[in-house]
Amino acid sequence: MLSRLSQAVCAASLICLVILIYYFSLIRTVDPRPPDLRFPPPCPPSGDPHPLRVYMYDLPRRFNLGMLDRSEAAADDGGRRFPPWPQNSGLKRQHSVEYWMMASLLPDGGVATVTKDGREAVRVADPEAAEAFFVPFFSSLSFNTHGHNMTDPETEVDRQLQVDLLKILSDSKYYQRSGGRDHVIPVHHPNAFRFLREQINSSILVVADFGRCPKNVSFLSKDVVAPYVHVVDSFMDDNHANPFESRPTLLFFRGRTVRKDEGIVRAKLVSVLMGYDDVSYEESHANGEGIKASSKGMRSSKFCLHPAGDTPSSCRLFDAIVSHCVPVIVSDRIELPFEDEIDYRDFSLFFSIKEALQPGFMVGQLRKVEKEKWIKMWTRLKEVSHHFEFQYPLKRGDAVNMIWQQVHLKLPSVNLAVHRSGRLKIPDWWNR
Repeated sequence: MLSRLSQAVCAASLICLVILIYYFSLIRTVDPRPPDLRFPPPCPPSGDPHPLRVYMYDLPRRFNLGMLDRSEAAADDGGRRFPPWPQNSGLKRQHSVEYWMMASLLPDGGVATVTKDGREAVRVADPEAAEAFFVPFFSSLSFNTHGHNMTDPETEVDRQLQVDLLKILSDSKYYQRSGGRDHVIPVHHPNAFRFLREQINSSILVVADFGRCPKNVSFLSKDVVAPYVHVVDSFMDDNHANPFESRPTLLFFRGRTVRKDEGIVRAKLVSVLMGYDDVSYEESHANGEGIKASSKGMRSSKFCLHPAGDTPSSCRLFDAIVSHCVPVIVSDRIELPFEDEIDYRDFSLFFSIKEALQPGFMVGQLRKVEKEKWIKMWTRLKEVSHHFEFQYPLKRGDAVNMIWQQVHLKLPSVNLAVHRSGRLKIPDWWNR
C-alpha cells in the first residue's frame, strides 16, 4: 500500500515538473518589453535614412515667385531666376514659411550643407513615387500683397488666385485620389486663403496657430504648427561670462498694445506693469527702427513678455528665442511648434491671462527665479534656437527640416483615412 502511494506521489511530482518546465519555456518566449516598444514606430524619427518623398506642383509664377521683387535673383532648377526674400519686406517676412518650404525642395536647397540622411524631405519628379504633395501657393504673401485691408478691391486678385488654384487641384488625379489629404498647403497668416479655406480642409495645412480657423477646417491632429520667421537678427555671439548680470532689465515688451480677441490683455497689462524700474513695457510699431529697438531690448533683458495678440501667437515669441531672452507666455490658447520634440517649459514660463492680470503676481514670480535656474533656461535657449532658423540652403534640424518632419509624422493617419474612405460603401457611420 505504501509502495503504491509512493509511486503515485512520484508520478504526480513528475507531472508537476513537466508542467513547470513547459510554463517557464512559455515565459521565456514572451517579449518583456512594454507593448509600445515591441514594434517599430509608425513614423520615421528625425534623421531617418528615408526622407519624405515630396512632389511639388509646378504652378505658374503668379502663384508664388511672381509676387516677389524680380530685380534680385539666383538661379533655380528650371533655369529661371529664383529671387531671394526681399530685405525690405518688413513684417511680411514673419509669414514667409511658404517661401522657405518651396526653396527647400529646389536642387540646392540643402545638398551643399546637409548630408543625404539629414534632410527630412526630398523632391521627386514622379508623382507616383511621392508620399506627400506640396502646393507652393504663397497664400500669406498674396493676402499681404493684394490689398491694404480686408475691404480693398485689390483683394479680388487674392480671391481669384484661390479660385484658380482650386481648379488646378480639382483637375489633379492625385488630389482626387486622396481627397487632398496628402497635400501640404501653407496658410501661415491668419487671413491666408481666407475666401476658400473651407475647401482645403482635408489637406495638411501649415499654420501659425488656430486662432481664426473653424474647428472643422484646421486642428492639431491634422495640421502642422510652424514658427513665425523671426524679424530680429539672431544673437550669434551671446557668450557673456556673466549673462545674468549682463541683462539688467527684468521683463521686456515692445509692440502694439491695442489688439483684438485675447489680445485685449495687452492693454490691461499697461497698468499692471507700471511703476517697476526694471520692467520695460512700451507701445511701438514694427518698422525698421522699432525692430532694432526690440532686438536691443531683448538682448539686454532676462525675460521677454509674449502676450496674445489678435490670435494666440505672434512673431515676438520667436524673436525672443533667437535673442536668448527667456519667453514669458501669456496666452490661454496658444499651440507651439514642434512640441513633440521640444519641451518649452525648459526655457519658457507660462501664465494664464487671469494670473498675469493679478497686480504684482507675474513680476513677483519672475523675481523668484534664481540665477542658476535662469542660466539653465538661457543655455537651453541657445541649444534649441537653431530649430527656429529659416535659411537657404537649409541645415540639419532647422525650421524647415523640422516642419517637414512634422508633415512626415502626419502621414500614417492620412493613409488610414485614404484607405478607409476608399472601401466604405456608405457615408462614414462613425460620424453619424
